[in-house]
Amino acid sequence: MDEALLHYQHSTSSSFSRTSHGSLKNRKSLHCVNSLPLFTIASNYCVKYSIRKKGVKKRLIGERLVVSKMAGCDGIVTSSDVKSGKMIFEPILEEGVFRFDCSADDRNTAFPNISFKNPKDRDTPIMNVLKVPTYIPTFECVMGQQIVNIEFPSGTSFYGTGEVGGQLERTGKRIFTWNTDAWGYGSGTTSLYQSHPWVLAVLPDGEALGVLADTTQRCEVDLRKESHIKIIAPLSYPLITFGPFASPTDVLLSFSRAVGTVFMPPKWSLGYHQCRWSYDSDARVREIARTFREKNIPCDVIWMDIDYMDGFRCFTFDQERFSDPKSLVDDLHQNGFKAIWMLDPGIKYEEGYFVYDSGSKRDVWIQTADRKPFVGEVWPGPCVFPDFTKSEARSWWATLVKDFVTNGVDGIWNDMNEPAVFKTVTKTMPENNIHRGDPELGGCQNHSHYHNVYGMLMARSTYEGMKLANEQKRPFVLTRAGFVGSQRYAATWTGDNLSTWEHLHMSISMVLQLGLSGQPLSGPDIGGFAGNATPKLFGRWMGVGALFPFCRGHSEIDTIDHEPWSFGEECEEVCRLALRRRYRLLPHLYNLFYLAHTRGIPVATPTFFADPKDFELRTHENSFLLGPLLVYASTRHDQELYQIQHKLPKGIWLSFDFEDSHPDLPSLYLKGGSIIPLAPPYEHVGEANPTDDISLLVALDEHDKAEGSLFEDDGDGYEYIKGGYLLTTYAAELQSSVVTLRVSKTEGSWKRPNRRLHVQLLLGIGAVLDAWGTDGEILQIKMPSKDDLSNLKLDGERQYRTRIESAKCIPDLDNVPGHKGTELSRTPVEIKSGDWALKVVPWIGGRIISMEHLPSGTQWLHSRVDVNGYEEYSSVEYRSAGCFEEYSVIDRDLEQAREIESLKLEGDIGGGLILERKLSFPENDPKFFQIDSGIVARKVGAGSGGFSRLVCLRVHPMFQLLHPTESYVSFTSINGSKHEVWPEAGEQVFEGDLRPNGEWMLVDKCLGLALVNWFDISQVYKCLVHWGTGTVNLELWSENRPVSKESPLVISHRYEIRGI
Repeated sequence: MDEALLHYQHSTSSSFSRTSHGSLKNRKSLHCVNSLPLFTIASNYCVKYSIRKKGVKKRLIGERLVVSKMAGCDGIVTSSDVKSGKMIFEPILEEGVFRFDCSADDRNTAFPNISFKNPKDRDTPIMNVLKVPTYIPTFECVMGQQIVNIEFPSGTSFYGTGEVGGQLERTGKRIFTWNTDAWGYGSGTTSLYQSHPWVLAVLPDGEALGVLADTTQRCEVDLRKESHIKIIAPLSYPLITFGPFASPTDVLLSFSRAVGTVFMPPKWSLGYHQCRWSYDSDARVREIARTFREKNIPCDVIWMDIDYMDGFRCFTFDQERFSDPKSLVDDLHQNGFKAIWMLDPGIKYEEGYFVYDSGSKRDVWIQTADRKPFVGEVWPGPCVFPDFTKSEARSWWATLVKDFVTNGVDGIWNDMNEPAVFKTVTKTMPENNIHRGDPELGGCQNHSHYHNVYGMLMARSTYEGMKLANEQKRPFVLTRAGFVGSQRYAATWTGDNLSTWEHLHMSISMVLQLGLSGQPLSGPDIGGFAGNATPKLFGRWMGVGALFPFCRGHSEIDTIDHEPWSFGEECEEVCRLALRRRYRLLPHLYNLFYLAHTRGIPVATPTFFADPKDFELRTHENSFLLGPLLVYASTRHDQELYQIQHKLPKGIWLSFDFEDSHPDLPSLYLKGGSIIPLAPPYEHVGEANPTDDISLLVALDEHDKAEGSLFEDDGDGYEYIKGGYLLTTYAAELQSSVVTLRVSKTEGSWKRPNRRLHVQLLLGIGAVLDAWGTDGEILQIKMPSKDDLSNLKLDGERQYRTRIESAKCIPDLDNVPGHKGTELSRTPVEIKSGDWALKVVPWIGGRIISMEHLPSGTQWLHSRVDVNGYEEYSSVEYRSAGCFEEYSVIDRDLEQAREIESLKLEGDIGGGLILERKLSFPENDPKFFQIDSGIVARKVGAGSGGFSRLVCLRVHPMFQLLHPTESYVSFTSINGSKHEVWPEAGEQVFEGDLRPNGEWMLVDKCLGLALVNWFDISQVYKCLVHWGTGTVNLELWSENRPVSKESPLVISHRYEIRGI
């Protein structure tokens, strides 16, 4: 047993040793081919498998033998001879839901389910079900990976996959479920903060089916082939399908019955939230709160980021800047604000710090492979991390939260819980760390097994701690990391986005995808977290963001202020109007969340949900539904909303506003047959009173009928579970030129308040009939004559146009004059070939911020608009001239001799020097794209002999690593030596005969792909490899010398993707 333990520790902790030329000794691959599932009999031991070329060896930790649960793969300990074929199935949960496994042995030995509300439902077949699956997956097991394929009819559309950037309809995309600190992510980033191995497939006839890969481990969801789902993850795991059902909504209802519905949010949490990293003192927090009230801008919550803490120690307060948190919270409460405070998982490794001491006493920390507490660096410095897979750790954390809440904490923000770790290539802790998990979660396993659920388990612990603190209040927790099922405990946001138009546009699809994956309470950082928003960008973002389920403005340290009043009076007024809209619509939003909580009905959905058979609507990305309310937004810089033709679903859709139409606000439509409740424009939820007037917005359908509901309760607490609420269903019908509105049904024990009822009957084209009555009594509205109706519509249209034309538009400060009269907006310039799509920002460094390989669906650059990506410098100094200068577009040709498309840029780097760059796609080989760069002397003075200062052309691309532990740089040197440079090698410089012989490549073993960089060795004097946190730089340096008009510095190189 001791020998086995020693072998296990060696096999999991060993890394490369190298010869002088980079050859490998004793390399152990951790997760690509041998992150194999384990079956745990008790919680005090672990098992580990190590795949070698000639077989599999068992490794043990603990005092007892454990049993392998693997089946059906060649070269692996198996319980059957199955290698590939159709998956076997059994019905579970309810009719139409099926569980698939590779074999009966795999079914019997599967890991426990973590995502289901009742995990036993996955393992309990239901009887007397005659229906068989319409689509049966096939599987193949190869080198420890279970590959599942499902074919659908041509014309099937894909959605879901959780928190993902980019397009709404996911065909052509691939993602990897591996929770990642993805600051500055782009549309092609394949792993973000949350993992949802879930696909919603909408069939050509409008029916839909959901597919869940029931694995917590790293999982590849590949939708690159039309109407085909491929899922790859370490074996073995069940696949669960929901449907086909009649509509996508029916699939999500069934899915919610499995994984649970969203927690019922307190009503105040549906108001507007204001946040920044950081409001650095209680005085600044009070100033922000006071300004909201002085400017009559609605807001309910102010957030405290990590700077409230004492040295970033969780559960502490800085004694100078936040010396009396209770007093601060009391002041906020008196002014109608709630306070939310951040808690991270990283606990400072410091004796004498009460959290560290109590956690160490209870032995709650994640351990390394040699069973010592793992220490990794985060904000406080060296930190240990609670093992939330242990019930003892969750109980310990919940007790800390309970005590913390006594300071007046209204909500808690869990950040950095992927978990993020600084100064590591992987951005997280080692995958061979040990979690001593509860048996019902999977027992003792390495980190690769529990990584994706760590954030969810932390959120669960935080939620339970808040409930312990006050059983009469609903907890509010916001989590950055999550998994399928997180919605039971926490809301989420879309992470560290950018202040760009692309991210504004993308935020709609991201919120919708999360909703389609079971998480309805989400939203982006309005205005963008990283970078500086412009007035128009911020105003447009607030316009649509005010209608997202979760509505919060947040911005990064060292950016300009991003409060609603920070961008001039025109933008401030747009923000005020947008947030007043939200507060008018709060009763409707609260309705939607009640239905989401009790039934699983989604809150925000894509527009095509109104007509799933409409193929054109399936790709609409600038509109969405809130129940029967359609929101149409302008999310493009060069796109004015009132100039766009609005594609509407079939049926009757009537436009309306709150006499607030504005070019920078979305358009609103109500579906015929609907009634939605409205509220007065409060400044915070606490101003509302049950006896206040209520308003109903009514749109009749083609049968002259409408119906809708209003849910009312205390807005907090759990009396609604006991019947302490009032759910009113209103019905309207037109008969004999009279619309009669009545209460058709009520639920709950609440007595109806004595209040006035205001009914607004939409007539179309902005025309509205107003009527007043008493809530609960029949109200009749006489319809106007045909002529009067026509006049009302004309008048409504006239008033709408007047509001649009007289509105004070937000100044457009985004345009920058380009070379030769060309106007360059803040929208990146995009150029494409058959294999590549590049995005370039000429106005800041001319940097390439996106380098997407279309056939493989891979994004190779790590970038944001203002930093990183592909950069070029003019000297040996890091980020010297050329990195941040404004470049001009000299020429852009869609097609010219021997090129498909090209883009020429140049930037003035001072001293009479120009840095030129040309991007092109060779016509004869579109697999490549070419970059020709040079430093050219344009106006070097004669007094210097026509020569410039000393310059060096330094090509500095920063590539992102999708699989950091399985990525390396490979090349053959001029002298014939072969090199493989792995991340642990740090920075490496290759000069002279050690330079790559005109070619080097970045290899990702998991993807089976290499990014190959070809270059002219006569132009390159030095090559540099630098590994960062989840990134690598492959730099090419020219010689370092003066240049003249006759002797520029030039580097020509090209990129391609090669399979390995």
